[in-house]
This record gives sequence, C-alpha cells and structure tokens, in this order.
Amino acid sequence: MITRRQALAQTCCALLGLALPRWCSAQNGLADNSSSATPDGSPDLEIESSVLRIEFDRRMRGRVVALMGPEPKILAPFSASETLTGVRTWSDFALTASHHEHVTDAFGAGERLSLTGKSGDLRKDVSVTIYSEFPSFAIFEVAYTNEGAAPIAIRSWANHKYSLSAVGAAHGPAFWSYQSGSYEKRPDWVLPLRAGFSQNNFLGMNASDYGGGTPVIDVWRKDLGLAVGHLEPGPRLISLPVSMPDASHAHVAVHGTHKRNLDPGETFHTLRTFVSVHQGDYFRTLAEYRRLMARQGFQMASAPDSAYGPIWCAWGYGRSVKLKQVYDTLPTVKKMGFSWVTLDDGWQNNYGDWNLDAKKFPHGDADMKALVDRVHDEGFKAQLWWSPLSAVAASQVLKNHPDFLLLNRDGSRRKISWWNSFYLCPADKDVVEYHKALVRKILGEWGYDGLKLDGQHMNAVPPCYNPAHYHKRPEDSVEALPDFFKELYETARSVKPDAMVEFCPCGTGYSFFTMPQFNMSVASDPESSFQVRSKGKTLKALMGDNIPYFGDHVELSDGATDFASTVGVGGVVGTQFVLPNLVTRHDKFDLTPQREKVFEKWLTIYKDKMLSRGEYLGDLYDIGFDRPEAHVIRKGGELYYAFFARTWSGPIELRGLEDRAYRVVDYVNDKDLGSVRGPKATIAAEFHQHLLVEARPA
Repeated sequence: MITRRQALAQTCCALLGLALPRWCSAQNGLADNSSSATPDGSPDLEIESSVLRIEFDRRMRGRVVALMGPEPKILAPFSASETLTGVRTWSDFALTASHHEHVTDAFGAGERLSLTGKSGDLRKDVSVTIYSEFPSFAIFEVAYTNEGAAPIAIRSWANHKYSLSAVGAAHGPAFWSYQSGSYEKRPDWVLPLRAGFSQNNFLGMNASDYGGGTPVIDVWRKDLGLAVGHLEPGPRLISLPVSMPDASHAHVAVHGTHKRNLDPGETFHTLRTFVSVHQGDYFRTLAEYRRLMARQGFQMASAPDSAYGPIWCAWGYGRSVKLKQVYDTLPTVKKMGFSWVTLDDGWQNNYGDWNLDAKKFPHGDADMKALVDRVHDEGFKAQLWWSPLSAVAASQVLKNHPDFLLLNRDGSRRKISWWNSFYLCPADKDVVEYHKALVRKILGEWGYDGLKLDGQHMNAVPPCYNPAHYHKRPEDSVEALPDFFKELYETARSVKPDAMVEFCPCGTGYSFFTMPQFNMSVASDPESSFQVRSKGKTLKALMGDNIPYFGDHVELSDGATDFASTVGVGGVVGTQFVLPNLVTRHDKFDLTPQREKVFEKWLTIYKDKMLSRGEYLGDLYDIGFDRPEAHVIRKGGELYYAFFARTWSGPIELRGLEDRAYRVVDYVNDKDLGSVRGPKATIAAEFHQHLLVEARPA
C-alpha cells in the first residue's frame, strides 16, 4: 500500500520532471533500475533525478550513481564523503533520522533529502537537493553541532571525497581533468591525469601574487565524468584537490580549513557545495554552473560591437616604446585591417601613481590626448593598458597614503613580483575611489575607448591585516575583490557606455566572481596553442557567447602564427607585431613580408566569417578523448568545424548537423570537400596542425 507521503512524492516528482525515487517505483511495480541496492534496503536514504542518484548508508557514507546510460553506473562508491577533522576525524555517523520534502527557492523547484546522524557528542546534518531545472547537480548543505558539554576543537572539513575508478583497457589516459587553481608556472587548465598526479587547487594564494580561480573541478573518463565545487556567492578560501594515486583511480574533494573551537550547542556550517555528473568533457558542468550562479544574480556584462574588432598592441616594442614607433606603425596596422590600437605597459611614470612618463609625453596630458586623437583620426578604437591594485615603493601614492596598502599578518607589505610592486587593498573605500578617478581620467580626459586590465595579482588577493582598514575579518579583502572590479567597470561604462574592458589575469585560472565585471576575456598569456583553445572553451562555458574572447597576441601561439586556434574557437584575433626598421633587436615579433601575407590572409578570414559572433557548441566533442581535437561554431545555418592534430589522416565525424544535405568546404584553402547528409556524417581528411571547414546547407 502506498503511504500518503509516498503518493505526495510521486506527484511532486511528476510535476518537477524528477525521476521517481526507488521506493516510489517499487510500490508501483516499476523495475528497480539501481545497480546495487542501498545496504540496508531503506528508501529514505537516496535521492535521484533522471541523471544521477545520491545514496547513503546508515553510517551516512555517500556514493554517486550515474543514470545516463542504458544501465546505472556507480561513479563513486560508498565512502566517508563528508567529514570533519579536529583532534580526530569524524567520518562515520550513526543515522538517526531522514526525510524527503519538496522545496522551492532561488534555484527553482526540487526535492530535498535530509539526514541526521550522531558520532559521540557531534551531530551531523546533511541535506541534498536536486532541482528540476538542474538534474545533473546535487547540492549539499552540511552542518555539525556540538551536543556535548565541552568544546570540540576543529581544524578542517571535507565534502564530496570521492574516488573514481578507471574503466576498460585504455591506450591513452584513463582520466582527463579541468583544474581551476592558479599557479606561478601557469599550467594547463585542461589536462590528462597520470599516475602520481596531485594538485591541491587552493583558491587562495599559491604564490605571493598568484591565486584564486573558479570553484569547480572536473574529472572525466571516456564514458562519464564527475565534478565538485561550491555555489557560494563569492570567493572562499577552500581547496579542490585532485589526485591520481595509481593508474586506476582518481580522487576529488572540496576541502576547507577552519581552525576554531565548537562550543557546546554551537553549529558549524560548511559551504553550499555540489556534485555533478555528465557525459563528455567538462564544458556542460561549467555551463550549468554558470546557469546556477545566474539564479544568484551573477549576470555577465554586455559588450559593444567594437569589441569584436581585431587588435594590434604596441607591446611588441616593450616598455621602452616610443610614440614615434606607434605613429609610424599605424599605416601598416590600418592597411592590414585591424580595428583596435592598444598602448601597453610603458606609458606611465611608475606603477601606482600612473602619471605620464615625462620623457615620452613632455607636454603631459596634451601629448596623450594627441596620441588618442591620432589613433581615432586613422579610424581605430584606442585601448590603454593598466595594472590596478599595484604600486611601487617609491610611488607618491604610497608616500601620501601608506594606509592604502594590503598588509600581511606580520605587518609586512605584500609583494607583486612581476612589477616589483606591492598590493593595495581592494576592500578599502579610499583605494576604490582612487582607482575610479583613474578610470575617469583615462576614458574621459584622455579619450580612450577601452581598458586593458592586466596582472596575475588581479585574480585574487591575500587576507589583509592592515589595522587602518578596520576589516571585520582579514578575508574581507579576498571577498571584496569582485566588488572592486565592479566599481571600475561601472565607472568605465558611466563615462563611455560602449567602453570595452578587457580583463587579463596573466595565466591564472580566472575567478568566476569577477567575470560579470568585464566585457572581454582573453587567453591571458597562453604558453601554447592548446592553451588558446582550451581557455577559449573554458571561458565560453563560464561566460557564454555574448562576451568576446580575445585569443591574445598570435605571437604567443605555436609557431607565432597560429591564428587558426583563435578563429577555430570563435575568438578575436590580435597581434603585437613590430616593423623591423623601427627596432634594433629582431625576433618573432618582426613583421616580415612573409608574415605580413599570412597575417593579411587570416585577417580577411576572420572578418569574413566573424565566428567570434557565433554560438560555440562546446558539448559536441570531448577535448580530451575525441581525436582529432575538435571545436564547432554555429552561425546562422552554417556550422564551422576546427580540427587540430600534429598529423591526421582518416575519417572525421561531423557532429551537430541537421537531417539535411550540406556542402563541406575547407574555407582556409578554398577547397571543396564534397557533400554530406546529416545528422550523422563523416569526411575523409588529411592535414597537419589544423583543418577548418564550413558545412553549408545545400
């Protein structure tokens, strides 16, 4: 007989589009589709959607079951997945209560499973919620209460401590992973895992001026993947460790350090965290994470049409750039078809004061305005490089305002290594106002159309202990950083509504919380063409198609001419070329006649196709396991495929086609590759490095 609660749950599940819990299915004579029964056979210890199931045993250990294939698959077996550590680690809790309920909140309507258990004097409460609009995510809230008479010392916690097993005989890597931590060596964000791999992905500082990131990590096999992270509305100092201790297993977790005493009757809450399952690579996870965060108010900015124009940057001339070099290069920049001219590092007297270098601008503001006017007269938009929150020791701003500084626990200044400068505190209101005044000067008085905000230190800041700031907590500086950039962005758009604000955190993993505060992302000093492509895929998942992605200067790509990697992922192209007759030292930045022909060809392709205005279809190909590596842009009725490999000869599958005929053209070499019919089609291909094709409806 069906109980009243079970009948109500059936109705709720039907209305929400969630799969029936197994205890509902069993009562209705439906097949039990679980791969293994919950150990005690209790229906109250699991919650599921059409995509995943979360199960617990009576010790409150959890496991994750994927429901996307023909048969359920245990993705992470039972383990002490949520734990608290102090003088000991509390991992097993004797279950004392559980119940299901229907909920509606900012994420929509869903079902929640709540569990309570005891371990000595410590009570553990876990709630797991699955929302009808986000069936691949299970959102956890975990709390611990001291029900004893004496304080309990705690120092850390962990959620989602899962172990994934490799499947089948793999010729290549068993797992690929998206790693979101930021490190001075600037490693790949997307990489294959090897036995012995370990990365902590601490989202605080991992070097003096490298830190921060998006609070999501993802590990996937060829068939299935699992991601964990948090859904808090701001940066938090947690770790997302990923390791591969042997050839057959990968471990993930969300880990936080919290040293304190839990007094009698007091409750400690971990963060709102999640586990997600998926097929394919990490793109879907990040895209769904973005949708979830949008429910909490995180909406991406809007970009002006001009932001999609190709960019020439004077950085090739270095910090010693002379205005004559810029002026003399403009005719070539114009002839080749670039839209933006960027004056990079070297215009200022120092980091911090941001006054003009008197040797380059002897007439001060008048010379800078004249430069901008000249750029405009030639038909370009003008962009200025700037590194906010940094100041050198000799700067006037630090002499006049030592209270602006972000200070370490011991009272010392925090170093920004790249520019031999120091951090200013983003949580100090006077620091904010100082930077807003600079924005008004650059865009208003000098007349620039855009900002290039630059520096690895912009992605995160350390806790601030400056007593002059009266912080409630040292972490106020960490959590205030997105608001600091919000103030800059809003000031820029108030001065010029169509201002472009580019954000370049120099190889770091990008903090999601800052993303709504700029309208152009960038490959950010890529160290390979793969980084150009994988960063493009990542940023399009996190920011969507309405924010242009700048592939950075092509000289940073493989061979210093790989425009295909930027064009193929729908990026904006750019360069920092120099004219050889204007420099004494010659290198890959020189615009030789041969390179000029290559550049002109790709500028024509970019402006003809404008794939940066298209829709990036990131879930069609797995960047780790599909070969050749593939990316797809949909624009109008056409699909644009970009394939990458050192050498390829063989069939290639064209995914995402409609049930109709298409003409396939290699649009780089203007070569007809024949006709195919969707939705499933293949072409025979042979190429080196890349193949870019357009599938046109016949």
